[in-house]
Amino acid sequence: MTQHDIVIIGGGPAGLSAAVAARKAGVQDILILERDSGLGGILNQCIHNGFGLHTFKEELTGPEYAGRYIKMAEEKGISYKLNTIVVEVTGEREITYINQEEGLVTIQARAVILAMGCRERPRGALNIPGYRPAGIYSAGTAQRLMNIEGYCVGREVVILGSGDIGLIMARRMTLEGARVKVVAELMPYSGGLKRNIVQCLDDYGIPLKLSHTVVQIHGRDRLTGITLAEVDENRRPIPGTEEYYSCDTLLLSVGLIPENELSKGAGVSINRVTSGPNVDDYLETETEGIFACGNVLHVHDLVDFVSQEAALAGQNAAAYVKNGGKERKGHLIPLTAEQGVRYTVPQMLNLDSMEDSVTVRFRVADVYQNRYIAVYYDDKLISRKKKKVLAPGEMEQIVLKKESFAEYPEISRIRICTEVE
Repeated sequence: MTQHDIVIIGGGPAGLSAAVAARKAGVQDILILERDSGLGGILNQCIHNGFGLHTFKEELTGPEYAGRYIKMAEEKGISYKLNTIVVEVTGEREITYINQEEGLVTIQARAVILAMGCRERPRGALNIPGYRPAGIYSAGTAQRLMNIEGYCVGREVVILGSGDIGLIMARRMTLEGARVKVVAELMPYSGGLKRNIVQCLDDYGIPLKLSHTVVQIHGRDRLTGITLAEVDENRRPIPGTEEYYSCDTLLLSVGLIPENELSKGAGVSINRVTSGPNVDDYLETETEGIFACGNVLHVHDLVDFVSQEAALAGQNAAAYVKNGGKERKGHLIPLTAEQGVRYTVPQMLNLDSMEDSVTVRFRVADVYQNRYIAVYYDDKLISRKKKKVLAPGEMEQIVLKKESFAEYPEISRIRICTEVE
């Protein structure tokens, strides 16, 4: 059985960044396995700008951002296989993949980095009544058809869900000459970045209806229209609020789900909120030698944060390999999300081996104004920072310093929460 030091599953921005960082850290034998026909992942179909402001200090399109990392990977001689589907990863880091040239192959890795990204939630998960006519797409599928395949998917459009992809596709469809009649959102707040609401909806006069959902799909062969209705605090349609919109296209931007079927097969524990692996501050899962980063870990808002996180996973996987695959021992402290904070990444902190500082990323559960982000070591308040606005669509972060734990050797947990004045 062929053995590699590090095998990375996924050749998108997370996988590429992890590979480059691992090579910089001194590991030579790195292999990327990518199921698509080219490296770059989802960025290849994101032709709009706005990428790279944090990483490269300039504004790039998605393909340009991916191209920077592809060039770095090729310059460093990192090996990769395209059109290769990984079918199994075991807890002993045996990876089975299949492609047209080699057939079914099993290899051994000293460390594995999971970077498979995420997928869109489909119509079948929404239970919308109606037939299955042509003209209903997930927003990402429509984006690929338009930006890579060169097809225009429709002329009269309704978008359900205000995630970033849905907002960006509202602008994209408008620029192609389509009429976007409305963007409807089930929740009482948008799931996308504020800048995308302004640049993709407000600038083009596209209405956003919060606390609304599609309750009926009309048409048998081709979509002819949809019925929207307002929902109550329990997200149930309110009788009498129905409103009909004629349209030939419905785009669904109703959430992203980390691709963790392989992770589960490897015995990796999955967080019930993020649907991604539970990891420590080294981004190592509870299955030794398996690391995770990017959207397979938790859904990000900015690709720059994906690259930062993945670089950390690559560095730590390299350190694990160079240390002979020895597990880090130490005092593991759980991080708990409370009072308006939905989750944290990482979920655990190794006090004995942590770096001088650890960045903890998280999202809040609702839109809050004039709240504090508070950090507690057990019941002792350590820091408190005021934020004018907190929203689920915007990822937040705090930095924990190793020196701050010196006075708390017996700490049992770290609490991160929101507080009012």
